Formats: sequence, structure tokens, C-alpha cells
Amino acid sequence: MTANRTLIISVFIVASCGLAYELIIAALASYLLGDSILQFSSVIGLYLFSMGIGAHLTRYIKDEDVLHRFIEIELLVGIIGGISALALFVAFGLSAAPFRTLLYAFVLIVGAVVGMEIPLVMRVLNRKGAEFKELVSKVLTFDYLGALAVSLLFPLLLAPKLGMARSALLFGILNAAVAYLTARVFKAELPRYRAIRLRALIVLSVLAATFAYADRISFKAEQSYFGDPIVYQSHSPYQRLVVTRWKDDTRLYINGNLQFSSRDEARYHEALVLPAMQMVSNASRILILGGGDGLAAREVLKYPQVKHVTLVDLDPDMTATFKISATLSALNQGSLSHPKMHVVNDDAAKWLEGSSEQFDVIIIDLPDPSNFSLGKLYSVPMYRLVARHLQPQGKIVVQSTSPYFAPNAYWSVVATLEAAGLSTAPYHVYVPSFGEWGFVLAGFDKQFPVPQKFDVPTRYLNAQTAAEMFRFPPDMARRKVEPNYLNNQILVSYFESDWHNVIR
Repeated sequence: MTANRTLIISVFIVASCGLAYELIIAALASYLLGDSILQFSSVIGLYLFSMGIGAHLTRYIKDEDVLHRFIEIELLVGIIGGISALALFVAFGLSAAPFRTLLYAFVLIVGAVVGMEIPLVMRVLNRKGAEFKELVSKVLTFDYLGALAVSLLFPLLLAPKLGMARSALLFGILNAAVAYLTARVFKAELPRYRAIRLRALIVLSVLAATFAYADRISFKAEQSYFGDPIVYQSHSPYQRLVVTRWKDDTRLYINGNLQFSSRDEARYHEALVLPAMQMVSNASRILILGGGDGLAAREVLKYPQVKHVTLVDLDPDMTATFKISATLSALNQGSLSHPKMHVVNDDAAKWLEGSSEQFDVIIIDLPDPSNFSLGKLYSVPMYRLVARHLQPQGKIVVQSTSPYFAPNAYWSVVATLEAAGLSTAPYHVYVPSFGEWGFVLAGFDKQFPVPQKFDVPTRYLNAQTAAEMFRFPPDMARRKVEPNYLNNQILVSYFESDWHNVIR
């Protein structure tokens, strides 16, 4: 009974570990490579295929060797799965070129050895005389329970608290612990018990030591990738934040993509905020979607007539970091702690659906539409929803990727706003960190007077630079492209295709 109970409990643990490696590798791929839907789909598909290969290979294991092989498989899963995330971090920091090869190699190997676990456990239990119906029901029940447990723990606790590398190592330790405990329980049936126990202790020691130094190793790997010294890094259920600083240049990266450089972010944020604020007289109620760094809010709060600012950003880690950190709150001039500011951590579309508030200016500073989950926030239904919260004479402004590097994506955003029943005024600005960057003003009327002056202090904008923003040279002229609807998400295809032709 004790032996069978040990095996059933091991099913729960190995099922948890197997799903955990799958989630960790898929999440890491989406963090580092972008396009979360493609990465999750390809990783999970290949992982399940590999599990099938592993399950098939167990037919070649002799019945008398099943218990011994199960213990060895657990040690193998523990060491390979445990170091997988850390190895991928190091590989990406050294060079992005072999990263995909190593990524899919880990998926194949880990998936294959994980696929061998449950068939081997079932064969061991079968040798112990368990009835077939009881055997199948117990094994599958605990298999599914283990999957449920890790699917809840991973996004809520493990990813934000431990990070990817240490989470993988934790599950590697659990696999090795299963091997060690199984060997202890069945030592009478294992001729080479002492050798197996020694190997299990060595694997456990290696994984535990690596767990202790994982953050230091991944920090050095990321340091080589970002170049500049890292002053802050964090995982959240939504994204990975890294802040670097070199001399007077502070930079924010989300999932490895540069979001701003303190040397030239004023160009971006003044261009994003000030034209709309100048066009709406006495704008007092402002909504910012995204912009969790507080830099757009900083520009809004320059206007004394502003009475209330609502900022809706999905990631509480983002807003808390830029509120608490002395270095980062200095950049946004404490905007997230301002008495006029109300910060909401929620999905933008969900919040809009549940709110009835009206605003004079709505600023949409969301990440680029690099995947379908972000693309929906640039869709016709989304902009119609946004428009319901706009005062009749109000203005919407949308950051809209680069009209030079991603022209089809940029003009699709314009077409999408127009398909939602809004008039538009496209414009662009040169930001040295990004190159040419685009924005779109939208509203119910067709009046978009270019500001002749700005009522607040500026570092970049004046009458001349503002006028230049609304003129497009021939190589950035409007293109005939389709608006972005939820049923086709054409904008994501435009975005991927445009940037694929630019990024080497």
C-alpha cells in the first residue's frame, strides 16, 4: 500500500512538473521572441508531439527494468528541465542566433522524457497487481490534478515571485526528489540502489546550488544582452521589465523591447500628449490607456486646468515600480503619486466596458500590435468602445508604430479609427532611439488645428516642429490598407510583415 501510494503521489508531482516546463519554455519564448500566440502554439504543439514520441519509446523498456528506468527518467527530466530556462537565458544573452535551435531542442528533449513518465508509472503499478480500471482512474485523476495545480500556481505565484529560471529549477528539484524517494521506497527491488541514490543526491545538490545562484547567472546573461548596467528587473504574470542605466541614459525594456530612453523620451511623450491637449480647450478630465511608466501622465499634469486623470494599465508591477523607485519616479516627476491621478490596474477593454465616465482627451499609449492579444486593442470594436467615452469636442490620440519602418501597420491604424466612425489626423516625430514614430489624432469632428504655441514648458515641441509633424514625405505617404477587425486581425499581419523586412 505504501509503495503504491508513493507512486500515485509521484504521478501528481511529475504531472505538475511536466506542465510547468511546458509553460515556462513557452512563456520564455514569448518574452524573448515576442508574438506570444505563435510561441505558445508552436512550443505546446511540439511539446505534445514529443511526449507522444516518449510514450512510444517506453514499449522498448523491459518489464523487469521499468522501475529502474522510471527513476532514471525522473533524474533526467529534473536536470534537463530544471536548467532549461536558465540555459535559454544565457544563450539569448550571448547571441540570439542559436536561441531558437536551443529552444526547440529543449522542447523536444524535455517533452520526450516527460512523455515516458506516466506510461512507466502505470506499468510499475500494473506489476504491483493493481486492477486496470483502478490503475487508469487513479493515474489520470492525479495527472489532471497536478496539471491544474501548476496551471494556477505558475501565473499567480511562481512566475512573479521566483521568475522563469528558478521556477524551472524548483520543478527540477521536485523531479529529482521523486526519483530519490521512489528509490528509497523500492530499494529492496533495486540491485544497484546505492548507485542510484548517489546519482539522485548529486542531481539534487547540483539543482539546489544552481537554484541558489540562478538570479545571479541570469542577471549576468541579461547584462550581456542589454549592454548597459541593469538597475532593475522583474517578472510579472504579464511581462518582464528591465531598466538599464548608463551615465544619464535610463532605458526601459519590456520583454526585451526598448520602450523609452530618458535622453529622447520627451520627443515621444510631448508628441503623444501635447497636440491633443492644445486642441481641446480647458480639457479637465483625461484618460490614459497604457502608459504605466507615468511619462504621458507627466505631460498631461503640466496643464493646470486638468482636474482628474485616470490611468488604466494592466500590470500593477509596472505602475508600482514607476511610483516607488526614486530614479524612475524622478523621470515622471512623481505623476503616479499626484493627487489628481487615479491608477487602475485592469485590462483596458474590460475597464472601458464597465465604466460610464466621459473624458475630454483619451490618450492610448499601448504596446505595438505584435500579437493578437494586443491587436484586439487596435480594432474597430475597441475604438468604437473608446469613442463612447469621449466628449463631443474631445480628442483621442493613439501611438501607432512607425510610418517609416511599418507603413502598412501604421496606415491600418488610421483606417481602423476611420472605420470606427472617427475623423483622423495622422502625424509623426523622429525619436533617435526608435527612428521615425507615428501617432494618430481622432475625434468626432474634422477640426485638428495644428498648435501655433504650447501653453506648457516643452523640450522639443514648438510651432515649427509641430507643423512638421503633420507633413508626410513621399516615402511615408498613405497606403491603401484594410482596417483591423477582430475576425481577421489584419493589423498583426501587417505589423509582423513590415518589421520582418526591417529587423535583421
